[in-house]
Amino acid sequence: MVLVPTLESGPFILLLVAIAAYLLGSIPFGILVARAFGLPDPRTIGSKNIGATNMLRTGSKPAALATVLLDGAKGGIAVIIARALFAEDAAQFAGLAAFFGHLYPVFLKFKGGKGVATLLGTVVGLAPFIGLIALLAWLFAYFVFRYSSLSALMSAAVTPPIAIMLGFEHMALVLFVMAIMVFWRHRENIKRLQAGTEPMVDWGKKKNE
Repeated sequence: MVLVPTLESGPFILLLVAIAAYLLGSIPFGILVARAFGLPDPRTIGSKNIGATNMLRTGSKPAALATVLLDGAKGGIAVIIARALFAEDAAQFAGLAAFFGHLYPVFLKFKGGKGVATLLGTVVGLAPFIGLIALLAWLFAYFVFRYSSLSALMSAAVTPPIAIMLGFEHMALVLFVMAIMVFWRHRENIKRLQAGTEPMVDWGKKKNE
């Protein structure tokens, strides 16, 4: 079983792809969307995170939706462009680099989001069917338990085994690394889930309801 892609691109190409994708992933769309909608900087409210769940705490569901779509697009676009220009190994390097760019953006002194939307976008770009399964896992966990963090953990956790089961073993290592990083970035949420103090998030209600 081969858990990594065949190396087809040269090291210089992979380095350039990784740098470009990292810079793309570093774009803080949560902050840009907040400014466009006239909302407070997400780093000053709630969890102080730049992701869509914290954007929802501003009371603007359109802003939160725009953030999740744009953060997801960072990973998907990086994968699609790298695959079109080079090969599968470059696509995986690009997706992983964009993901790390979102987690540790150079434009925000390496303080970024938790990576869920970018992970989902990357997986959709790499293998759309696996991305669909990951999205369904998120939706299932959310509608059953109402914890955005638990939904994120479940969607990340299912991607490596599903990739192996469906014959995408060459993607397993990249998906495993991203899943581990999502769990790491959610370590405080995991503690609160265990303690029963994690707040629920309802995308269907307005801020003051």
